Amino acid sequence: MYKIKFYKGNYSTRQSKANNDKAVAYVEHHFNSSSSSTANYAVVVTGSNASRTSKNWGRWYAKAVATFFGTQVSGDNGILVGGWNGRGDGNLKHTNMPAILLEPLFASNPLHAEIIRSERGQTDLARILVESIQRFFPNGGLIAFSVGHKYKKSNPNDRGAALAGGGNEADYAEKVLKKAAVMLEAIDQIGTARTIRVMRGDKVLLETEVDEDALVVWDTERGLLNISE
Repeated sequence: MYKIKFYKGNYSTRQSKANNDKAVAYVEHHFNSSSSSTANYAVVVTGSNASRTSKNWGRWYAKAVATFFGTQVSGDNGILVGGWNGRGDGNLKHTNMPAILLEPLFASNPLHAEIIRSERGQTDLARILVESIQRFFPNGGLIAFSVGHKYKKSNPNDRGAALAGGGNEADYAEKVLKKAAVMLEAIDQIGTARTIRVMRGDKVLLETEVDEDALVVWDTERGLLNISE
């Protein structure tokens, strides 16, 4: 079973509390921002002392987001170890468990901002995060969630970057994490087989379990999803 806890306070305080609670994983959610309104990639920050699990988890998540939304990945195959010239490192490096800082879309890109504001976009981001947690932490446990920028004692009015067209980064990052928390806590089986879903919008049309090593290929010419086990 998964249990979710949201941590508040300055970043070092959040990490210390998650350590004391023996969380198995730590996620801090942000959205990226740039002077360019066309910036179009996903990236995950890991701490300068990140474990192999943190790096692999971050790369998997960044690639999954980029594939789903049709963007690119940046950094070292989707991750930035130690952050942007050190920025973001302090948000993670004090954790005792695998930890990642998410930058899936750009608040400054109008097309991304529309996705971020939409219920469907938030649900899609939450689902990708949930699937990444199930993949790398299949035995369940306490998952620590941190909303980037928000709830800091040192700067209580910080809300991160402004979204193109209105809104701010932190409030929408929190919406995604809250959706992910509901999904994770609804999972009643741990360590089950890999699940393949066929979806139309938010509606699941088909859901089936396959082997962990199954090769799943979509044939665009034939309109065929082939699963080889």
